[in-house]
Amino acid sequence: MHRSASRLTRILACAAVPVMLVVAGCSSDGSGDSGGAPDKAGRSSSGSPEAKKTPTVAPARFAELPDPCDAVAAKTIGDLVPEVKSKSGTAGKSTDTASRGSCSWNGLEDKGVDGSQYRWLDVSLLRYDSDATLAVSGEQRAEDSYAKEVAKAKATEGAKGVKTAAAAGVGDEATTVTYTLNKTDEDFVYATVVTRTENGVVTLTYNGTGYAGAKNPSVTDMAKGAVRAAKEAVAAVAAANEEPAAKESPEASAEAAAGE
Repeated sequence: MHRSASRLTRILACAAVPVMLVVAGCSSDGSGDSGGAPDKAGRSSSGSPEAKKTPTVAPARFAELPDPCDAVAAKTIGDLVPEVKSKSGTAGKSTDTASRGSCSWNGLEDKGVDGSQYRWLDVSLLRYDSDATLAVSGEQRAEDSYAKEVAKAKATEGAKGVKTAAAAGVGDEATTVTYTLNKTDEDFVYATVVTRTENGVVTLTYNGTGYAGAKNPSVTDMAKGAVRAAKEAVAAVAAANEEPAAKESPEASAEAAAGE
């Protein structure tokens, strides 16, 4: 009996060895790996998830707008709006002058027996900032606004003979919209120039009519006048965002550019 018991003890001890090795092996293959196994998305189970990257957008070119009543030169106002009531213009209300503003001028030139000529000119300035949360640049926002302003001018209620044409040499893109509109029993001739310049949008409207038998202005002349004023407004937006030194000495800037 004693010999049988000793033999049984040795058999049980030997049988236990592979079991322990298997257990140790399983433990080493699993939790013993400090690197961690990648999941289906390829991320380490022991590492933290990557932080979401913030989208980057180009900064807006223009940071401010000029005084809209100074956006068109006094000489141009005098030429386009004879007998103007207020040379300084009438500013529109705005709660954010850095992003939007407007100004208008009007005048009635009495030509006696030849009747009278009425003219109205107004300019609207809009500026858009870049929006990183939406990944949209100020220029892209201005492009959308430009398209909407053109569509708005073309859809003017009661407008007749609506025509559109590209306005060359005005900003980055510009469209002239012309039409006639009957008001106070008179046919007014309209010319609206919508321009995008970088992240800004300039809308300039010029209209007029002849009273008491006076001949109405031509569409061509009104369009030319509107383009002239629009070019000045676009230049005013750029000037408002120049460095102080450039504003004080434009001649020096021109000479420096010529020497490069």
